[in-house]
Amino acid sequence: MKREVQLERTHQAILDAARSLFLTKGYSGTSTRDIAKAVGITQPALYHHFEDKEVIFLQVIDTVGGSIKQRIDAINAQKTEIEADERLVRITQVLTDTHPRDIFTVIHSSFSELKPENMRQLGMLFQVDYLTPIENFFKSDDVHLRNHLEPKEAAEFYITSLSPLFSRFHSIGGVEMTQEQHIRLLLDMILHGLTSSED
Repeated sequence: MKREVQLERTHQAILDAARSLFLTKGYSGTSTRDIAKAVGITQPALYHHFEDKEVIFLQVIDTVGGSIKQRIDAINAQKTEIEADERLVRITQVLTDTHPRDIFTVIHSSFSELKPENMRQLGMLFQVDYLTPIENFFKSDDVHLRNHLEPKEAAEFYITSLSPLFSRFHSIGGVEMTQEQHIRLLLDMILHGLTSSED
């Protein structure tokens, strides 16, 4: 095997292992030693491919986020065929299928450990790949926000409200419910509140 091909395969193996570790353990819970061990290489060999853990993390989030954006954009494009509530269920399923942990927490908790320039880049990736596609959902003609709410505010509230779907200790609605049932229950609470205006 040519050296270039081997280097390319190792490079991709590092990213694949890092993706699995970062998305399950978070940034602080993952070390370059963990990544190297998962690939079966030494840390010096890993640093031959990537300058540091931050660079790997940013590339992982860039790749994952790009896929998320593409899938949410495709759901948003179906607004004439699929009702709004059902589109939001599907958007939520995209997030829970891809992320074993709450992505907002994974990204937000990494900020304190990143260099300022990497923090800015990560914030931009989160905005472009996650918040903007979700904001576009809330801008849809068939989504009716209360008068004083902006789609950006709705998108931010929505994504920060998903953490119960990733809880291992307590599931709203009980453990016997399927993931889709959990999603539908939580979205009903997010979209319609907890109390009724009826007397």
